[in-house]
Amino acid sequence: MTPLSDARVRELEALCHAFRVETIELLHRVQTGHAGGSLSACEILTVLYMECANIGPENMDAPDRDRIVLSKGHGAPMLYWCLCERGFFPKEEMNTLRQLGSRLQGHPCMTKTPGVELSTGPLGLGLSASVGMACANRLMKNDAYVFTVLGDGELDEGTVWEAAMSAAKFACDHLVAIVDWNKVQLDGFTNDVMPIGDLRAKWMSFGWNVWECDGHNIGQLYECMESAKEKKNGRPCVILANTVKGKGVSFMENTNKYHGKAIDDSEYARAMAELEGEKA
Repeated sequence: MTPLSDARVRELEALCHAFRVETIELLHRVQTGHAGGSLSACEILTVLYMECANIGPENMDAPDRDRIVLSKGHGAPMLYWCLCERGFFPKEEMNTLRQLGSRLQGHPCMTKTPGVELSTGPLGLGLSASVGMACANRLMKNDAYVFTVLGDGELDEGTVWEAAMSAAKFACDHLVAIVDWNKVQLDGFTNDVMPIGDLRAKWMSFGWNVWECDGHNIGQLYECMESAKEKKNGRPCVILANTVKGKGVSFMENTNKYHGKAIDDSEYARAMAELEGEKA
C-alpha cells in the first residue's frame, strides 16, 4: 500500500471543507435534511469515493464494480455531494434535495439516484444486504469489495449483529464495514440511549478484523481502508472511525439537536462565519 501524498491529503481536506460549506448552505436553503450525521461522515465518504472504491459513472453497471452502501441513510446529503463530485449527476441537481419529483430524496433511493447501491433509511438494513452482495460477488467470481457505512446509533438494531454473525460464518473477507462512531444518535448520547460496551471487543467477538482510527483524518482513513482490502484471512473487516457529530460547526458538535433540525437564519450565519473563518 502506497500512502497518500501530502498534496493529495490537502486536496481531499479542501474538498471536505467545501462539502461542509455546501451542506450547510443547501440544508438552510431547503429547510430540511440531516446536518449532524452528514458532517460526521464527510471524510469517510470522501475517502471511499475519491480514493478507495472502484466505482464511478463509467462502471456503475459493471458486475465487478465495488459497492458502497450508506446504511445510515440520513447521511444522504454528504453521499450526494460525493456522487455529484464523481460525476454521477450534475451539481446543479443538488438544489432539488428533498423536493417533490427530485431524484435526491431525503434518504438514498437505488431506483432513482445514479450511483446509489441500496435504498436505505430504516436503520439496520445495510449490513444484511451487504453480506448478500459480498456472497453474490464471490459466487460470480468477482474480486470486488462491498463497503458499508453504519451509524453507531444504528448498532442498537439487532439485525446488524445477525448480519455480523452471517458475514463471519460465510467468510466475507471482501466486506468492509465503517462505523461512523460519533457517540450521538437521534435522542441523545449513545451510551445513555443504549450502552453498547467495548465496541472493538464486541466486533472481534463476532469474528471480524477490527481497525480504529480518527474518522476525520484523511490519511488514517485511507490506510485503514486499504489495509482492510489487503487483509485476506477469511474474516470480514470493520473500521471504527472516531468522529464528531456535526463536525466543523462548533454549536452543532457533540449534540443530538442538529440530527435532523432545520437550520434557521441565525444558525446559518454563525455556521458560515465559522466555516469561512476556518478556510481563511
